[in-house]
Amino acid sequence: MGKAVLLVALIALVIYALLRLWEKRKAARLPRRPQHPQAPGQRRVIAPDDDADFLRDLERKRRREKRGEQPKGQQSDPDS
Repeated sequence: MGKAVLLVALIALVIYALLRLWEKRKAARLPRRPQHPQAPGQRRVIAPDDDADFLRDLERKRRREKRGEQPKGQQSDPDS
C-alpha cells in the first residue's frame, strides 16, 4: 500500500513538473506587453490624496468654512 502511494505521488510530481515547464516555454514565446503602456507626454491619473492642487483647494475650503466665508462659485441662499 505504501509503495502505491509513493508511486502515485511520484507520477503526480512528474506531471506537475512537465506542466510547469510547458507553461514557462509557452509564456516565453508570447510577446510581452510593455511595463508602462502610456505615451511619455500623457498625464497619468492621480488619486485625490496624491494631487497637490486638490489638497491645496481642500485646505482653502476648510479654512474658509472655519472663518464662515462662502466658497467661490457658491452664492448664499436668502431663503434659508
